[in-house]
Amino acid sequence: MAYIISIETATEVCSVALSENDNCVCIKEINEVNNHSKALLPFVDEMLAQSGVSLANIDAVAISEGPGSYTGLRIGVSTAKGLCFALNKPLIAVSTLQSIAYGAMMLNGGDDCLFCPMIDARRMEVYCAIYDKNFIEIQSVTNLIIDEHSFNDYLLQKPIVFCGNAVEKVKPVIAYQRNARFANVVCSAAYMAKLAYDKYVQQQFVDVAYFEPFYLKAFQSAVSKVKGLV
Repeated sequence: MAYIISIETATEVCSVALSENDNCVCIKEINEVNNHSKALLPFVDEMLAQSGVSLANIDAVAISEGPGSYTGLRIGVSTAKGLCFALNKPLIAVSTLQSIAYGAMMLNGGDDCLFCPMIDARRMEVYCAIYDKNFIEIQSVTNLIIDEHSFNDYLLQKPIVFCGNAVEKVKPVIAYQRNARFANVVCSAAYMAKLAYDKYVQQQFVDVAYFEPFYLKAFQSAVSKVKGLV
């Protein structure tokens, strides 16, 4: 038996889950922008208290590795690393997009369709990938500007379930496609349980000291508009 703490901070959702093997037994989360640094550690404490599991019983920590928000990913990874160092436990990295796709399959069924998780990257750009029902990557993770021709080659072959926090802005553009389906599924640490456990069993751990989130794009800071600040 393995207890794994999963941390999801790649988007506006701040989510922490405790799983026993591949089964999520407790979760704390909030969908609120810019609240991750304040909510994350209290969520861990509350979740462990509610479940009756102590930190001493934790076997590994899993982190949603991105792509996603630069700040959110940094907060999540820093917290996960701190827990791993303090507990002397391994760190597991789970693809954020694959986790969303798994959530869509859990809630909507597999059938013979593809899954396209999408994370909002502002304007009409998204971070996305395409997986089959066995979660084999059909299209690798990329950043894409969505237009009416996006995913045409795949949509001509079979249905695609689009999911993630970019669905609402993408839906009006590609909803005319007969094979386009849409699922109201966003990031949650609950969807990481099986993916994290599979990696735990296979001992697919990352280096706690040197692991970095998968940003996909370089961080771009905004120029301050406040007088006197550069």
